Amino acid sequence: MSNFDLNNYVYITTNPRKTVLYTGVTNDLQRRINEHQSNKGNSSTFAGKYYCYELIYYEVFKDIVQAINREKEIKNLSREDKFDLIRKSNPYLKKIELY
Repeated sequence: MSNFDLNNYVYITTNPRKTVLYTGVTNDLQRRINEHQSNKGNSSTFAGKYYCYELIYYEVFKDIVQAINREKEIKNLSREDKFDLIRKSNPYLKKIELY
């Protein structure tokens, strides 16, 4: 399997009050969001500790290296810049439902 066989996702989740952001990368977005939801309140993970299970943003990449590099870029943005990025495609920060 090469780096180009799967979709890879960079995503941002938040808590219900929209006060904390979590940025991650995965090759299975639905599974990963389900994991975040099942980890609610689990203090051994950042997303669990801060209840970051609501998907509010994602980007799709064919190449995992590009996805990882983009994740690093987003993680290095200021909080304000992250919200600006999210609002370009999700102006009201609504939870994105995956089907």
